[in-house]
Amino acid sequence: MSEPEAPQGEVAPGEIPQEVPDDRAAPATESSETESSETDFEGPRRRARREREQRRAAQQRARAIEEARREAKRRASGLVPPAAPTGRGKVRGLRAVLLTVLLIILGVGVGSILYFTPVMSVRAVAVVGTAEVPIEEVTAVAAVPLGTPLLQVNTGEVADRVATIRRVASARVQREYPSTLRITIAERVPVAVMDFPDGPHLYDRDGVDFATAPPPPSLPYLEVANPGPTDPPTQAALAVLTSLRPEVAGQVGRVAAPSVASITLILTDGREVVWGTHERTEEKAEKLAALLTQPGHTYDVSSPDLPTVK
Repeated sequence: MSEPEAPQGEVAPGEIPQEVPDDRAAPATESSETESSETDFEGPRRRARREREQRRAAQQRARAIEEARREAKRRASGLVPPAAPTGRGKVRGLRAVLLTVLLIILGVGVGSILYFTPVMSVRAVAVVGTAEVPIEEVTAVAAVPLGTPLLQVNTGEVADRVATIRRVASARVQREYPSTLRITIAERVPVAVMDFPDGPHLYDRDGVDFATAPPPPSLPYLEVANPGPTDPPTQAALAVLTSLRPEVAGQVGRVAAPSVASITLILTDGREVVWGTHERTEEKAEKLAALLTQPGHTYDVSSPDLPTVK
């Protein structure tokens, strides 16, 4: 009796089951392999997306760094207002204000003491720079009583009073603490003399008649119509005298200036120098110093380009 056949797909009794290839399993295997390949291989789209994200992150980082740098620069330049002071900072500020007020009060108090009391008062008047002007005359004209607080002395007014002395060209007054008033004067120096009925008058380089006294030796005489600091011929003649070299100036006995265009020098030995106008004075003085080494009687430097000797 034959055994019935097992249905297709089932294993008959006593038979070893054999693996039968199943076509339905193949697609699952292929799908797993595809996913593995896609995992191992990055496609162009995914790579582009990843690169865009990386660029975006780098730009955000750069913007953050730049903003932090600008903020630091604004703080350094003071554009950003400082943070509100803490309680301790307020206390320090209050202390500084109080200290400032105390210092101001102290300064005002000390100044008042020095100004209104004789703590630092004038106990001595020192006069410097006198040769011909008597010191007693300077102190008398200064008129600063001893015991006057130094801060109450108006130094400008005192200097103006001292400058009214004829022989004084300028005056300077200084306070020397604790108790000295110092007066420094510059006396006028005579450069020419002119005879008047009351005696010889001395003139300085500015044409100021500052003294009536015997002239120093070898002082040249001045011959002008209207001597004075505002007279043009006087100014021209004195400018010539002060431009000469010392060895030449010592030989001049008289300078005549009837006008600014006709100045003449008469030397002590009788020789004559035709100077002409007061223009190019320094140049003429140089030419005259060399010209006087030559023998002659009349030396003409009115045209310094062509000086002559006769």
